[in-house]
Amino acid sequence: MIENRPVARMVAHLMLILGIIVVAFPIYYTFVASSMTSTDIIRPPMSLLPGDHLSANYTDAMAGGVERVVGVSLERLLFNSFVVALAIAIGKIVISFLSAFAIVFFRFPFRMGFFWMIFITLMLPVEVRILPTYKVIVDLGLIDTYAGLTLPLMASATATFLFRQFFLTIPGELVEAARIDNAGPFRFMRDILLPLSRTNIAALFVILFIYGWTQYLWPLLVTNDAKMNTIIIGLKRMVDFTDASTPWNYVMVTAILAIIPPIMVVVLMQRWFVKGLVETEK
Repeated sequence: MIENRPVARMVAHLMLILGIIVVAFPIYYTFVASSMTSTDIIRPPMSLLPGDHLSANYTDAMAGGVERVVGVSLERLLFNSFVVALAIAIGKIVISFLSAFAIVFFRFPFRMGFFWMIFITLMLPVEVRILPTYKVIVDLGLIDTYAGLTLPLMASATATFLFRQFFLTIPGELVEAARIDNAGPFRFMRDILLPLSRTNIAALFVILFIYGWTQYLWPLLVTNDAKMNTIIIGLKRMVDFTDASTPWNYVMVTAILAIIPPIMVVVLMQRWFVKGLVETEK
């Protein structure tokens, strides 16, 4: 039986409150800055209370203020990021699911060798693979394309490993029953594996969507046209000026708008995300 210790509970709640403050304060600070003029932002000390330019800053940023700075509209930056994040998340899940399905349920030569080749890539830092990958993208003419932004990031050893580990927990009796019922590989995957994996897929989708949304290095390398920039690259380009000439009000507006889609994905899929992390459905 777990004892009810008031001191321990108080310490735990204090730690949680401290954690919330550490995470939430930078977001609040950015929101406050997005309601001020650039002059107010760079003049110390900056107020911790919202200013009176909130509506004007957001309206101007969406109406062309950001486009005047970086040559591409804020809506296009958000759209590019959404396309990239969604394509990466779906691509990783589909490829990893099929790879793990083949490794676990099919018998072919060097099956485990292929798995370990995939797994070993987890030990390679991104910087080791990025130059040859960039060369391939250049040779294929995929610079400044959505394919160039997303295809190299769709393979995922981590997701393949997680799906494999989950598939190994599928009872052998269930597989045998599917065989007796004359269920082929596609039917087995569609009618049994996919329903059992839905919470795992949901949890992975949230993680991988955020991973795709926050990509910086790869989009920086493969986009020369401003119209193909993601929101993260747009932010980087907006601060490529001296402190005095940087439009900090637009930077803060863009930063706030950049964190809204990932937060919405987490909130909308919270129930599935938690179930996928803590439960294993059979």
